[in-house]
Amino acid sequence: MFVLAGVLAGSAPVLAQPVAPPGPATLSAHQRLAREIYQQLVEINTVDSVGSVTSAAEAMASRFRAAGFPAADVQLLIPPGKPTKGNLVVRYHGKGGAAARKPILLLAHLDVVAANRGDWPRDPFTLVEERGYFLGRGTSDDKAMAAMFVANVLQMQAEHYASDRDVILALTADEEGGDGNGVEWLLATHRPLIEAAYALNEGGGGLLEGDKPVLHSIGAAEKVYIDFTFTTRNPGGHSSVPRPDNAIYELAEGLSRLSKYVFPVELNEVTRPFFAQTAKVEPRPEMAAAMRALVANPADAAAAATLSKDPRYASMLRTTCVATRLFGGHAYNALPALATANVNCRVAPTSNAAAVMAGLTQAVADTGIAITFTQTSTPKFGRAPSPVDPQLLDAVTDLTRKMWGDIPVIPTMSTGASDGAFLRGAGIPTFGVSGIFMQSGESNAHGRDEKLRVRSFYEGLDFLDAVVRRVTAGPRM
Repeated sequence: MFVLAGVLAGSAPVLAQPVAPPGPATLSAHQRLAREIYQQLVEINTVDSVGSVTSAAEAMASRFRAAGFPAADVQLLIPPGKPTKGNLVVRYHGKGGAAARKPILLLAHLDVVAANRGDWPRDPFTLVEERGYFLGRGTSDDKAMAAMFVANVLQMQAEHYASDRDVILALTADEEGGDGNGVEWLLATHRPLIEAAYALNEGGGGLLEGDKPVLHSIGAAEKVYIDFTFTTRNPGGHSSVPRPDNAIYELAEGLSRLSKYVFPVELNEVTRPFFAQTAKVEPRPEMAAAMRALVANPADAAAAATLSKDPRYASMLRTTCVATRLFGGHAYNALPALATANVNCRVAPTSNAAAVMAGLTQAVADTGIAITFTQTSTPKFGRAPSPVDPQLLDAVTDLTRKMWGDIPVIPTMSTGASDGAFLRGAGIPTFGVSGIFMQSGESNAHGRDEKLRVRSFYEGLDFLDAVVRRVTAGPRM
């Protein structure tokens, strides 16, 4: 999952790559190390079905062992029967002794979504730097943050940095695949290794208008992921004698009605102030006015309709459901006896599975379409947003001002889904903090030509290093 201030974008026609401002003219030793790690991670195929997260985790483990980390502090944890689903947990010990505060957890997932070579103009598993961008599968989701965390913890070790608390790094599997062999499994089987005061994760970052920074977000909540299966059935028959009760047509008509259905607005303790603060920097007057109106009255249908014209904002207003896969029929010359569709929902954290099921049933308005959960278990709701730790908020705000100027730092709700949901559900507050700036939808995460600005990579590297040092250096005087 990768959601910044923009939205997840799918594949698009192959166009000339845009041009971004260049990165540093020369790289420091630390930046060179981070780039080397980044390239190594991108070029290890960690796609859920065909790659190996274990290979990437072992490659990073080797770096920590070579840097002098004790074997007990570099743990490669592989779920039974899942040899390609390895997770790496590394602990950097603080110097606080018995008075030390609880650790902080740095979390990044190593698995990536599939990338077909034929769809890309270049090998998706080769890191390419061109026109101010890094390109390749995982460049933005989530191997950039993984590389930054690895490089920064290695730098702490090299400098013998005197942290006042332990710093834990977890590089995990199955965030994209969702089979429960990553953070969910670590919590169930190795929780003491990742127990922390809070975690830093993907899901936050900065928004650019053109090349100008306009806001920096901290992820404090996220939607809940659910898949539903829509099914239509009938006896079928010979295609030379068509009948009105065609399973494919019935399903298609139901999906068409779903495409027009809008779930109700559900603002929460994160999205309400997000819109209030974003209205101050939103350059489109009609959007800014709609934000202010909706914050004042969440039932303002006109304001909600205006904001819904922008997919970024529409997805933050409410639960969204969209058809993502189709299957139907069994022969070219037979009437279909079965048709199915997968409908993927990103559910407002204040809602629940029953409410979404009721909305879908109302949307399709056809008792002949059976709606069932695709997952074998119903996802857990009620994971409250994480109030941002005051010291962390102070660090992010101060460093943002120093690096990018006087722009607002705004807690936000991720419209995707990440492993932060499992941590929050287990009582470990989790925040999306990255220092990675981009334009809305620019990364094309999960799509063709996934990319990240070169400059943003190195700025994020420096920002995350400074944030971690600020929150592990004890109270500021």
